[in-house]
Amino acid sequence: MRRLDAACAQRDISDATKTIRQQELHKSLRNLNNFCSQIGDDRPISFCHFSPDSRMLATASWSGLCKLWSVPDCNLIRTLRGHNTNVGSVVFRPQAGVSLDQSDVSLASCAADGSVKLWNLESDEPVADIEGHSERVSRVSWHPSGRFLGTTCYDHSWRLWDLEVQEEILHQEGHSKGVHDLSFHPDGSLAATGGLDAFGRVWDLRTGRCVVFLEGHLKEIYSLHFSPNGYHLATGSGDNTCKVWELRNRKCLYTVPAHQNLLSAVRFQPTDGHFLLTGAYDNTAKVWSHPGWMPLKTLAGHEGKVQMLCSDWSVQTLCSDWSAQILCSDWSVQALCSDWYVQMLCSDWWNVLRLRSCFVSR
Repeated sequence: MRRLDAACAQRDISDATKTIRQQELHKSLRNLNNFCSQIGDDRPISFCHFSPDSRMLATASWSGLCKLWSVPDCNLIRTLRGHNTNVGSVVFRPQAGVSLDQSDVSLASCAADGSVKLWNLESDEPVADIEGHSERVSRVSWHPSGRFLGTTCYDHSWRLWDLEVQEEILHQEGHSKGVHDLSFHPDGSLAATGGLDAFGRVWDLRTGRCVVFLEGHLKEIYSLHFSPNGYHLATGSGDNTCKVWELRNRKCLYTVPAHQNLLSAVRFQPTDGHFLLTGAYDNTAKVWSHPGWMPLKTLAGHEGKVQMLCSDWSVQTLCSDWSAQILCSDWSVQALCSDWYVQMLCSDWWNVLRLRSCFVSR
């Protein structure tokens, strides 16, 4: 409903006003600068995610540790200890820090040994484990309702868990190789998965059926993300490209020849989708206009592969670096960069742009 209300509001804005706002946004994005860097771990940082209230950043590392950092000063708040191998992702629950108590489950994480753990904001130990995966779990993703958790596994399947009844409610196969990433539609009705078979699939969560088959990438799909508008989906692949799909006619809208190496992360700006972020193994992250797909800014500075990026427009931390430089393979939260730093971006134009029985309770 929020998406439809926003669309109706946009319809009432004149074309001239829209053009002026877009030009101002593009100008601010072109002026993004590095705000700060922080050493995130002694192993590469594999993932990062902002809290819903924009006050914390969660990072995951190949060391098996997850960490919580304050925003925007990048101070370490807590180290989450529980995984014994490479952590693939750590994500905040949608209401974490806003309407949930500190003792409620607020984060989920996964690792290469198939473990999935749930955390609150009071303890540095997991409050519960989700068991059932026999192979690597590469990503976890919260449903917009905050009740369900999706997991992707290299056993060629993905699963949906109901945290209230504490059980698996969907175990979906369909990919011929491992499933690497998962993204939920803003309305919560659909889920999109990307696999190592180079195909993407969009699933109807009410029936469990695949309703859209995304064919076009030449290599593995490592990342995908729905636009806030609900009908555009971006996919990032090992073929160095990002494709934007039009779900209303089930076709590829545009192929962005984004990088010179594997595309590891794609993210739309979370509130309006006015720009697209891409991160790659060429050590850079880039900002693209949406629509138009023009390159607006290249975020350089990492000495290693960019493995993940996250955008938080509410703090104006476009830190697509706090996401895209808190996020790289040179281990810097330089947006989680594998160079061990956390970098945040700031735009002078914005002024403050910086910054499921398988549940085993403990």
